[in-house]
Amino acid sequence: MKVLLCQDVQNLGFLGDVVEVKAGYARNYLLPHAVATEPTEANIKALAEAKAKRAKVRELAREQLERAADAVEGAEAVLAARANELGHLFGSVTERDIGTNLREQGFEIADEMVQLSEHIKEVGTHQVTLKIAPDLTANINVIVVSQDETIEPASENSEE
Repeated sequence: MKVLLCQDVQNLGFLGDVVEVKAGYARNYLLPHAVATEPTEANIKALAEAKAKRAKVRELAREQLERAADAVEGAEAVLAARANELGHLFGSVTERDIGTNLREQGFEIADEMVQLSEHIKEVGTHQVTLKIAPDLTANINVIVVSQDETIEPASENSEE
């Protein structure tokens, strides 16, 4: 069934697009929630101006994302965490920790953009990918260092 989208729908299309969807999806969700309408000539003309404006907004947003990706490419996030003598962290470094560090440096990065296959659990330098948009990524270095303040007192007590 063909429908005319009245707003952007992720993984389906943008406002003003005529898309083919299953009849049940159109009847049960898109049409009752006013997300889509019938693709008549009058409806297409009514949404033409809004479609052009939305395309310009998407283009500006894309340019902003590209600038953010260029700015953050190759950046370093230095994080201190408690670790034992072998360099194993007592906790782990998460997407949230990295995102917070990058925002403190002035980068416009959301926690959801940080892509870790698993949390970082070792001291050292780690390559991390930021997924700025579905087709736009940037790579950064995350340097995890041990917090000396928490390790030294423990080692001094064991020597005494």
